[in-house]
Amino acid sequence: MECDHKTEHEGAARRALENMPPEEEVARVAATFKAISEPSRLKILFALRHGEMCVFHIVEAVGGAQSAVSHQLRLLKACGMVRSRRDGQNIVYSLSDEHVVAVLELACAHLHCKL
Repeated sequence: MECDHKTEHEGAARRALENMPPEEEVARVAATFKAISEPSRLKILFALRHGEMCVFHIVEAVGGAQSAVSHQLRLLKACGMVRSRRDGQNIVYSLSDEHVVAVLELACAHLHCKL
């Protein structure tokens, strides 16, 4: 089958190829999307948008068992979306940077976009 817009599409394909991130970066972005694709992890990120919290209060905000929330926090921390710090006997969690907030806000904006 022949394309009716061969010249236009060949140029677009060339630009896409020239601007494609390295394979390692594509894999890391995919891993990030995979991490936030699980609803309980996403709820944790939404909860942490409003400030840092200890596990007890994250559980209160998102529901579920403390062990499950702790497990999800470990996964979010491993992919760099959440960071932690010790505050006395508590571990306090927060979003790693403003880019995490931007991803969440863009996803919500996209949901409400009327094309």
